Amino acid sequence: MDMSRSLFQEAQKYIPGGVNSPVRACGSVGYDPVFINRASGSKVYDVDGRKYIDYIGSWGPMILGHAFPVVVDAIRQAAERGTSYGAPTDMEIEMARLIVDAIPSIDMVRMVSSGTEAAMSAIRLARGYTKKNRIIKFEGCYHGHADSLLVKAGSGVATLGIPGSPGVPEELAKLTITVPYNDIKAAESAVDLYCDDLACVIVEPVAGNMGVVPPAFGFLEGLRKITAERGILLIFDEVITGFRLTYGGFQNIAGIEPDITCLGKIIGGGLPVGAFGGRKDIMEQLAPMGPVYQAGTLSGNPLAMAAGIATLNCLQKTGVYEALEEKTVRLCAGIEKILEEKGSSRRINRVGSMFTLFFTQEDVTDFTSAAKSDAKLFSRHFGKMLAGGVMIAPSQFEASFVSLAHTDEDIDATLTAFS
Repeated sequence: MDMSRSLFQEAQKYIPGGVNSPVRACGSVGYDPVFINRASGSKVYDVDGRKYIDYIGSWGPMILGHAFPVVVDAIRQAAERGTSYGAPTDMEIEMARLIVDAIPSIDMVRMVSSGTEAAMSAIRLARGYTKKNRIIKFEGCYHGHADSLLVKAGSGVATLGIPGSPGVPEELAKLTITVPYNDIKAAESAVDLYCDDLACVIVEPVAGNMGVVPPAFGFLEGLRKITAERGILLIFDEVITGFRLTYGGFQNIAGIEPDITCLGKIIGGGLPVGAFGGRKDIMEQLAPMGPVYQAGTLSGNPLAMAAGIATLNCLQKTGVYEALEEKTVRLCAGIEKILEEKGSSRRINRVGSMFTLFFTQEDVTDFTSAAKSDAKLFSRHFGKMLAGGVMIAPSQFEASFVSLAHTDEDIDATLTAFS
């Protein structure tokens, strides 16, 4: 028995399902999870000493690669000064300034400890600001596991094949209206129907939790127009896309300014972090300035701030996003060539340095089309890639991420494993 299997058996005695996040479980693809011992650059190494080219990247944050020296040094220096104070630090100001300078729609920002906390707090703020109760979200978009947001949430929920809201009171679930992603007519109809008690519309501007699904032409622009005309807040969940596709949010590329933005992952450099920010008049409703309460013992943690600041400073260098684009285009073009040679009609959706290979013959534009993917074929693909030394997410409904650490040799080896 290898050590990963032994550790998994031991973990199941003490941890539900043996994992501390369901997306790490590999039961849906017929495998036990691989336990990781260390990581460096584009590689992760399991407890049995096997090496894998990593396209999970801790689910997106490791855009510079694992154990990037500048980030490690920043964490080490911060840790030597103390790991947590429960009091403000100058690093929180520096992180806030970096975010505000990078994203025009954000005047003020509040740091939290996870993307889930960011989305949950943004929803509470929207409800407090508008004094309305209902929210609209889109099928297959995942905004964390807060009660209001687990309805038709894609990602791990879809992978495990469970309903979206067990444990969520029915009365609360009724306040969440779901409509198909990329369907602007359905969104407008829902907004008009519930307008009198609708606090906000929350959306991933590029969906990353039903696999990568880009916004259709005019979809985000339509949402901005509809919500602005009716006095409803628009929230962009950029926990995945923030600083992944450009320096700032995807909103910078799209030229659309939401009222509130959720961030996470990359802004923590791989440490637990989240943030939400927006217009000054909205953000000033937060305690201690306003009546909407939100707090967190470890919010603005100095280690996370140090790692995040170091990461964002690196991402400001010339040519970073062009390099990421080039690497990802080369990889995806290679996969498409192999598929064409095999006569396979799979679909690759790519936006910048994030992509998903869907095991379906149809274009994937929403959760309904994503859900038609062949899970059994994906499971075989997962096993083949793992055996070939390539680590991908154990779910059809997740994104793969390319980092600056991925080399031409890594891409060639990945394509070899794929073929």
